[in-house]
Amino acid sequence: MSEAIEQTGARYPLLAKRTSKRWLITAAVTTAIVALPVLSVLILALFPEENIWPHLLDTTLPRYLVTTLQLMAGVAFITLVIGLASAWAVTMCDFPGRKFFEWAMLLPFAVPAYVIAYVYTSLLDYAGPVQTAMRDWFGWYNAADYWFPEIRSLEGATLMIGLVLYPYVYLLARAAFLEQSPSLFAVSRSLGHSAISTFFRVVLPIARPAVAVGLSLVLMETLNDFGTVDFFAVQTLTAGLFDTWMNLGNLGGAAQIATTMLAFVVILVTLERYSRRKQQQFAARDNREPIRRFTLSRPRQWVCVAVCAVPVIFGFLLPAATLGHYAWEYFDESWNPDFVRNTLNSLFLSGTAALTTLIIGVTLAYSRRLHDTRGMRVMMRLSSLGYAMPGAVLAVGVIVPLAGFDNWVDGILRDNFGVSSGLLLSGTAFALVFAYTVRFLAVSAGSVESALQKITPSMDMASRSLGHTPGNTLLKVHLPMLRGTLITAALVVFVDCMKELPATLILRPFNFETLATYVYQFASDEKLAHSALPALIIVLAGIIPIILMSKSISDTRAIS
Repeated sequence: MSEAIEQTGARYPLLAKRTSKRWLITAAVTTAIVALPVLSVLILALFPEENIWPHLLDTTLPRYLVTTLQLMAGVAFITLVIGLASAWAVTMCDFPGRKFFEWAMLLPFAVPAYVIAYVYTSLLDYAGPVQTAMRDWFGWYNAADYWFPEIRSLEGATLMIGLVLYPYVYLLARAAFLEQSPSLFAVSRSLGHSAISTFFRVVLPIARPAVAVGLSLVLMETLNDFGTVDFFAVQTLTAGLFDTWMNLGNLGGAAQIATTMLAFVVILVTLERYSRRKQQQFAARDNREPIRRFTLSRPRQWVCVAVCAVPVIFGFLLPAATLGHYAWEYFDESWNPDFVRNTLNSLFLSGTAALTTLIIGVTLAYSRRLHDTRGMRVMMRLSSLGYAMPGAVLAVGVIVPLAGFDNWVDGILRDNFGVSSGLLLSGTAFALVFAYTVRFLAVSAGSVESALQKITPSMDMASRSLGHTPGNTLLKVHLPMLRGTLITAALVVFVDCMKELPATLILRPFNFETLATYVYQFASDEKLAHSALPALIIVLAGIIPIILMSKSISDTRAIS
């Protein structure tokens, strides 16, 4: 085999060298374009046209920081408790409905936080059915006669976001539990430890790296949220960015708040890596053997049922049922040309972004396979920066270079031809697709890279020995083998784009709406029932990837 490869390289030395170099250059250019928004935010924050940073420090920024930290701390607590408890229960305990909860625990993933916030506001507000029924039952006449928790508050936002983000912790914790050795549980049992004691003394310390990754994702998504905090009037950094840009008209100040948010992201990533700096784990020899679940008493079985059922009911079933009821009741009003047009807009943007991220992700991952150098690994990390950027921050980073390009072209045309080019990139659908691609590129690139690592290098050698170029090898050998991974990655990116709100609100063209912004507009006008149908479409679109993810995890380990 090696002789055949050498002969191929000797026969086409220039072709092989040029082809390989083209992949490297393509990866470098792509990485530079993807990393451009981050650089734009930093430059604009350091050199704003009007520096309002001292004013922000003296007035609103401390409040934004404190509220953001409180929100993140509360969401972290909720997601850790629900995610860890449910992951341990469905993995290691025997109770009624366990197989159903294995995948049902992921269903809240399909519900955007702002949608669940709208639903519970309509249910729990003063004029909602819950408080109305309470006044009827107990004979109360107004709010002064009783106390009821305020849903539109920091605590309400914390609960809403926590209910839909705990699957991050559940997903990664369960995967980590499934990878652990059954002998650990056997030893723990032989020493007389109960299921709870085994969890805290044995399982959780080993799963800590995976839990840390899940928690960091939760906190970054919390930082990214705008729809919930805006609807509940919670003044976080994201809300402050929108207020500074949209209401005060100061892009430089928005970039400075965006830089503060980026600092949060850097701190989160650093803490996540620091927490597992001294941990190096290897797969156990018996990690494919069936796990023997703990046999629990009847009361403890029902505790497990409650632990799993409560987040599924309040995080998915109740919101979905409410949306379904409103969608059916207001179907004739909701199904109109605006709804159809906005649905097509969402499908077009999400489909285009999914295809774009897939193409770029395959290019970057395959370039690293061809050039597995330190520089290429750095480029892969840079290309993944967008996933850690909140949508509002990304919007700032996207609008600056695109607007600069539009102004540059417009200036040339005005000076030389006396005509204006208008908006070529900014304020168009291109800006949205570009933002989506930068934000979710890490999903496709990471999935493809992980799948490519499982393909033996001998496949490449055999193809090259037959005279195929790297491009032909990718098309004829790798892509057919990666079909399942590519479909899953495209679906996940598609659903993420369907739900994306902050970047879409800022970058969408004039008189252009997606389902996410359509729902947001209705909710802002207090027409929650009319937002049910588009919100339900967003939720239903997210269920298929959830089922695929659950199946892929369950298939990794047999459980007896």
